[in-house]
Amino acid sequence: MVFWTTTLTLIIWPYVKWRFDDSCSGSLCFSDEVFGISSTYFGLLLIGIIVVLIVLFIGYIYDVGFGLWKEHLTISAERNPFGVYLIAPPMGLILAQTNLLLKHLAPEDEDVQRHVAFIERWLEWNADEEIWARAMDAWKNNMGDEDPHLPFLSKEKRDDLEERSSSLPKD
Repeated sequence: MVFWTTTLTLIIWPYVKWRFDDSCSGSLCFSDEVFGISSTYFGLLLIGIIVVLIVLFIGYIYDVGFGLWKEHLTISAERNPFGVYLIAPPMGLILAQTNLLLKHLAPEDEDVQRHVAFIERWLEWNADEEIWARAMDAWKNNMGDEDPHLPFLSKEKRDDLEERSSSLPKD
């Protein structure tokens, strides 16, 4: 904004400086000094303020009025698989923990158990992704955890995940 304001003010100034000279006569002229300060400074400040307001107004119209950023953000979110249908392993662990609590808190509620079953299927499906194998590898090697227990996965899925994690290339 500083560069915009400075540049545009200094470009506009030669076209309006005559209004701030002593030789100007008319109703749109300003006196040579105001409070002992040259009217040139007030003119430059006024032009600068007008430029800033115009740039901010154009930015507001561009962003809010036309909504040109909204579609871009929507597309970016839709292209991110972890924002739409995949679950990153740390988030999966939190979701699984919450799901496990929900499963035990409302064992009689059919709707809750249906939701719990969906989350369990979703987590099982996500465990097939390579990022989960890499996370398992990191839990075992970096953290030194011999058995990262994932109770939300079936025994077969846990074994498969462990096998895939051990077959990953080491850095």
